[in-house]
Amino acid sequence: MTTNNTTSWNDFNDAEGQSGAFDLIPKGTIVPVRMTIRPGGYDDPAQGWTGGYASETFETGSVYLSCEFVVLAGEFAKRKVWSLIGLHSRKGPTWGQMGRSFIRAALNSARNIHPKDNSPQAAAARRIQGFQDLDGIEFLARIDIEKDGRGDDKNVIHTVIEPDHPQYAKVMGVPAKAAPSGQVATATPAPAVTQAPATTVTSTPAPAPSTGRPTWAQ
Repeated sequence: MTTNNTTSWNDFNDAEGQSGAFDLIPKGTIVPVRMTIRPGGYDDPAQGWTGGYASETFETGSVYLSCEFVVLAGEFAKRKVWSLIGLHSRKGPTWGQMGRSFIRAALNSARNIHPKDNSPQAAAARRIQGFQDLDGIEFLARIDIEKDGRGDDKNVIHTVIEPDHPQYAKVMGVPAKAAPSGQVATATPAPAVTQAPATTVTSTPAPAPSTGRPTWAQ
């Protein structure tokens, strides 16, 4: 039997108030985050969606990854933000395309790959073997604010900060990375919105090149 002389679970008059507990992180704040996936039990091997990571909305048939982002450092360290990464929508391919762009940017940010780098090493770093490779990935993100289903403001993450951003090198504690010379970009930098990971499953493990450790990991 556990006893505690300083708190009571019958009288809550001396409990701390929650004022300020739900203050939003200001829009535009740039923070390092760790993304974890809350498994929804939905699989579609034909799409490469395995491991039970995906979720399905039965009302609309939309498929997505339900993600939690934990701020790793700074004023808002340990705060949590929740957002979805879209995989499929019956309304068309846009949601899934936006999600793929988000994950592309997240891989660039996590692995310090310039968005215009199309070298074989960079291409390999943008491949995953499955959603398990995204569970626990750490990268730099920008906090946004949008309305929830009740009309209240909530924090979300729609935008990833990539190595071509002026703040990336400073926050991540790595040397600034210029655009690769002599390369023609074959894909535009990820605009990063409501999310969806690449569904290509490859047999080559994605390397994680790095030029330095993030400042919060030192």
